[in-house]
Amino acid sequence: MSVTESAQPVRRGRGRRPADEVRREILRAAGELLLAEGMAGFTIEKVAALAGASRVTLHKWWPSRGALALDGYFSVVGPTLAFPDTGDIAADLTGQVRAFVRLMRDTRAGRVMPELIGQAQTDPELSALYRERYSAPRRELAVEALERAKQRGQIRADVDPEVVVDQLWGACYHRLLIPDQPLTEEFAEALVANLLTGISRP
Repeated sequence: MSVTESAQPVRRGRGRRPADEVRREILRAAGELLLAEGMAGFTIEKVAALAGASRVTLHKWWPSRGALALDGYFSVVGPTLAFPDTGDIAADLTGQVRAFVRLMRDTRAGRVMPELIGQAQTDPELSALYRERYSAPRRELAVEALERAKQRGQIRADVDPEVVVDQLWGACYHRLLIPDQPLTEEFAEALVANLLTGISRP
């Protein structure tokens, strides 16, 4: 299901199925329900009914409602946030940050993200899984891209990739969560340009 489409959860029949198939159906149902109703309407019971699985199975695999919501969320948005590798770090960073901005600004997935972040403040399992399964792997992709850019001589050897990640995506999250200024593709392009060229006078 595209993250830009309205979610249309479909009730699925019960039956004996392989565990990996059951897990895929649960994640699909969780992602659809989360995008359709947000965290307010997201429950273990609804996901179980949509996936044709038992609540016992869901509780066995996911420690909390928030943890299931996060896995369902990433099953939907993961392909959209793949990190490009064209050999041009400026183009790759710009393309990835723009894709992130479009996802956050234009789709149901973007509207759900602040809810997941808010839920993580009071749900320790979700907070840990957010770092383990979402933010840490995505940070690693960006760090690896910046390290390759170092090896190609496109950025200085003393640049700290972790700081660059916080400068780019941290700024986007700031505008997402505190919308004093709009989150736009022009903003994404300006972020990368300012970072790569610097803002001090020559």
